[in-house]
Amino acid sequence: MERAASDGSPFLWGYFKQFHTPILSSFAAAMPQNPDCFIPFSSAVDQIKLPKQFTFPFYYQPHELSKRAAQSLQQKLEALDLDHNFGLEPNKEGMVIGKMFGVLVVQNAQGEMGYLAAFSGKLANENHHLGFVPPVFDMLQKDGFFKAEETHLNALNAQIETLEQSEELSSSLAYFISQKQQAETELANHRALIKQGKAERKAIRVKSREKLSEEAFQQLEEELVRQSLDQQYQYKRLAKHWRETLEVAEAKCLAVSNEIVRFKDERKSRSGALQNRLFQQYQFLNAKGDWKSLLDIFSNKDQQTPSAGAGECAAPKLLHYAFKHHLKPVAMAEFWWGASPKSEVRKHRQFYPACRGKCEPILGHMLQGLDVEPNPMLENPAEGKELEIVFEDEYLLAVNKPAEFLSVPGKTISDSVYSRLKLKYPEATGPLIVHRLDMSTSGLLLIAKTKEAHQKLQSQFLKRTVKKRYVALLEGELSASDGEVDLPLRVDLDNRPCQLVCYEHGKVAKTRWERISASNGKTLVYFYPITGRTHQLRVHAAHQLGLNTPIVGDDLYGNLADRLHLHAEQIQFKHPITKEEMVISAPVPFSI
Repeated sequence: MERAASDGSPFLWGYFKQFHTPILSSFAAAMPQNPDCFIPFSSAVDQIKLPKQFTFPFYYQPHELSKRAAQSLQQKLEALDLDHNFGLEPNKEGMVIGKMFGVLVVQNAQGEMGYLAAFSGKLANENHHLGFVPPVFDMLQKDGFFKAEETHLNALNAQIETLEQSEELSSSLAYFISQKQQAETELANHRALIKQGKAERKAIRVKSREKLSEEAFQQLEEELVRQSLDQQYQYKRLAKHWRETLEVAEAKCLAVSNEIVRFKDERKSRSGALQNRLFQQYQFLNAKGDWKSLLDIFSNKDQQTPSAGAGECAAPKLLHYAFKHHLKPVAMAEFWWGASPKSEVRKHRQFYPACRGKCEPILGHMLQGLDVEPNPMLENPAEGKELEIVFEDEYLLAVNKPAEFLSVPGKTISDSVYSRLKLKYPEATGPLIVHRLDMSTSGLLLIAKTKEAHQKLQSQFLKRTVKKRYVALLEGELSASDGEVDLPLRVDLDNRPCQLVCYEHGKVAKTRWERISASNGKTLVYFYPITGRTHQLRVHAAHQLGLNTPIVGDDLYGNLADRLHLHAEQIQFKHPITKEEMVISAPVPFSI
């Protein structure tokens, strides 16, 4: 108990340290015994040093206690017989749905170490499973408002679907369309007749003016005018007939379609009200004992409406349960269980950070009062690193950017290739940076000193005449010698800056690759990007439809290491002023 309290945490246990042992013991005796979801460690963990601070959930390396808890939970998952297909059994029925699980290492009032377990969303279409913490709010309660309103919304959906697929709507719509087409045809034909009649009458006037007397010509003119008026009158009668006919036909369609619109408006209104009521029910407790609803948490964010599923992830469930049952959080980790989704990069049993879109605002509230590890993304990774100039003339230069070094200033860190070169070359014109590299990628960057050089280099990039070659070390041995990956990419809106494979909304992304060598479970490859999407090489390497072999050190799509083993080794382009063909290289800082 003393060691646990000495970690400097401002949580409730730090307060108890001032009491004498008898008082503390009496308090522990008065506290409720272990809650149902508290799982004591099956093996002794007394020799494992506790972390000094709680896990920063969006970028972490799992503590040894978190690893022990995850191993314990994974053994239980292997033994569980759930009506859920994780994609791990070839003949299992049902849709394949991998799942994120979380473990929270906690200490109870008696000083015992254990852990809590949770899953994101639903598991086997249920919110409650023995040994897992319950949801913050159970929307699946049979007698709850959500299920009742869901039944009503499902009935509306059924009515809408029935009406949209009804014979009455399809036949009335088909009749209206056919009548409209017939009306347009007949009216067009009649307009053509009027035009033809006008031309014929004009010809008659020209021929008759010199042949007929003034009186006879006047009588002819009156007859021609009568013919013109008669044709126009017939057209008006025809137009009126079709207008009335189409109004009747349209009314038959509207009788059904207006009913559909009414049902859809009701569905939209009820769905919005249900969503707001749901968001209000999700009340989260933090380490200081403060409660906040989802609506309150998101009210001051750019995205004021919470994302669908917000509050259902493992991390908020775990922390809420711990605070509610007076358990001290020690460390946390989340891992993926099952087959990878087709859009994301997820590996079975691998640890991942909490998602940012849904969880960052919620955990920002829930972690208040805990002593949490500092956010490493607020630290300047380029501090103490130097930019190596590989080539330079009066128009441009090529720099060898170190890994973990921004190309341009970020939201919280200004130190970057751009900011340093702006200081070094204050007389340079134009925006300097022609293209970018990911912060974690090392290698060659072209810098334009003049506006003219920048425009001409950028034009080459837009036309894709610049040839780039990257070297990467992969976590696995590839058997093929070369190939091409074609997987369209878009940003993961719930977890920026990660990218998703998306055939519907993604941008074209193509990469050629070539194996250099393979040994010791690793492969050294050349990457030749045909397009230049964010994280393209990283996703194409890691994704199951790509090489299915992440780059060593990829903290987003693979496993953390000393660095991301991806290096922009060579670039070939035409000099923007001299037109000389340029090939510039930078030595690769790693090997197989």
